[in-house]
Amino acid sequence: MFCLVLPPHAATAWAADGKVAAVNIDNFTFTPPVLTIAVGTTVTWTNRDDIPHTVVENDRNFRSAAIDTDEQFSHKFNTPGEINYFCSLHPHMTGKIVVKP
Repeated sequence: MFCLVLPPHAATAWAADGKVAAVNIDNFTFTPPVLTIAVGTTVTWTNRDDIPHTVVENDRNFRSAAIDTDEQFSHKFNTPGEINYFCSLHPHMTGKIVVKP
């Protein structure tokens, strides 16, 4: 698995296979709340709130550090399935990644 916290304003187009997708964190929500991607896609979460958030997979297979305003966290999804995640600082914030073969 691949996880990385990027500094503010870092480009996400560096994925070798060109498959990238984005989730914004804004107003205590993940947008989109459900994202469907292909295997091999790197998803980057960007925090647009003015307080820190985290991205934690429900089974703890990946977890970001606290992501401050305008910071990013990326994870590459190599296995098909449905991945539920949440913010450990604000557990009411939830999202889902659907990874298609």
